[in-house]
Amino acid sequence: MQIRANGINIHCEVEGAEGAPWVVFSNSLATNLAMWDAEAEALRGNFRVLRYDQRGHGGSEAPGGRYTFDLLLADFTALLDAFAIRRAHVVGLSMGGATVLGFAGRNPDRVDRVVACDTGGASTPESARGWEERIVVARQHGMDALVEPTIGRWFPPETVAAAPAHLDRLRAMIRTTPVNGFVGCAAALADHDMRPAAASIRSPVMFVVGEKDGTTPAAMRRLQAALPGSRYEEMPGAGHISNLDQPALFDRVLLDFLDGAGA
Repeated sequence: MQIRANGINIHCEVEGAEGAPWVVFSNSLATNLAMWDAEAEALRGNFRVLRYDQRGHGGSEAPGGRYTFDLLLADFTALLDAFAIRRAHVVGLSMGGATVLGFAGRNPDRVDRVVACDTGGASTPESARGWEERIVVARQHGMDALVEPTIGRWFPPETVAAAPAHLDRLRAMIRTTPVNGFVGCAAALADHDMRPAAASIRSPVMFVVGEKDGTTPAAMRRLQAALPGSRYEEMPGAGHISNLDQPALFDRVLLDFLDGAGA
């Protein structure tokens, strides 16, 4: 469905029983809500599941220009308002992980549990340079030029060599991401710091990361250490899109946490 929120049309899907607790999923850069297909299937029996395409991704509108995380957070807030969601569990990966950390930090009364995956929480001078370089590539050569370099960053060489089916799904998502959406969200990722927001969250928080997601595990251990009582889970052998590399383990850990056993 399409929902008008924060001045744009946002593509989203809702599943599960009415009246059940809400779980809202936020996607990573250059993907869409289909990255959460398995999680939606696993949760919809006990939860009301809302998935959406971030601004500039999937079926959502892709305005031109550079976006900020304030804008992405305003989208998230407006989407919840459109569905009259007063409180929800929130789950996000990479860009989506930073989004849910920022939302939870700013809206403590609207969050039950927070699951932030594969996000260091902040840009660095080095990562900002990388994003600006990719923005140039996208503008000059289109998204096709970013497909294989992105897969190579997201996954360890042994996963790429094994060629599991989800890599081709992700290649298609990257290739079909609107250039405007990639550029806008990459600009937001080049200049953000959700660490103060993350450290202020008082709801139960779980940090999840792929073991082979570059420097992200170390950054997420620092996020966990700054938030007493939070939980840290590492997906063995997984890269950046850890839910697709380790779907069974990821979903088991997620369900455990949302059910409260892992609080």
